[in-house]
Amino acid sequence: MSIPPRTPADLLRSALEQDPGRPLVTFYDDATGERVELSVATFANWTSKTANLLQDELATEPGDRLALLLPAHWLTAVWLLACSSAGVVADVQGDPSASSIVVSGPDSLEAARGCGGERVALSLLPLGARFPQPPEGFLDYAAEVPGQGDQFMPYTPIAPGDPFIVPPGGQSALTGGEAVERALADAESLGLGPGSRVLSLRPYDSWEGISGGLLAPLAVGGSVVLVRNSASPDAAALRKRAEDERVTHTID
Repeated sequence: MSIPPRTPADLLRSALEQDPGRPLVTFYDDATGERVELSVATFANWTSKTANLLQDELATEPGDRLALLLPAHWLTAVWLLACSSAGVVADVQGDPSASSIVVSGPDSLEAARGCGGERVALSLLPLGARFPQPPEGFLDYAAEVPGQGDQFMPYTPIAPGDPFIVPPGGQSALTGGEAVERALADAESLGLGPGSRVLSLRPYDSWEGISGGLLAPLAVGGSVVLVRNSASPDAAALRKRAEDERVTHTID
């Protein structure tokens, strides 16, 4: 008898066992024209590599706090699941000075310098490309992650009662189990189920954005289409994208 998923990392493992080839995260950046589609297997591979980077290269331990200063992006989704896998607490849009590690996009580098620990920067260029010139004082994620292992095993088992995420604006962390419970409740309220495909225009600046744009679809066997830099989208264009991507639900 299989054990029901209990943490976000468990949800990903369950999806990988059930149907590794189905789409999980599709990402659009309307400012650059980028479109990236990641199957469950590809997403899980990126997650494993990132978790290995955390555990082995950055020497994090379960309970360490990571300030995650990234927008709604497929790589942000990867980092969230990598944190769950390694037991690192993802403080989304949190204070770098109160964290032992910071992960930053190109627009938040100055704020990220407030972290006294390890600093990792992402260019957020198409295809996960490197910075043309790495920011001083930061590891370039795109240069570091390819050499990491494709499989991840935590040195210490991560339990559902361990802290997982501090949502934007939150004062305390949700455990992995609490995050899954809330994601399942959100999925029910949104009418999501197996095979649901969610088009999300929400930024990752609230629990609602993170849940609707990643965790709730993942919790019920669905998938997500993330859209960045889509200010006041044209209704006809949005409708066409929903049709092209076979979207079942749209949240904004």
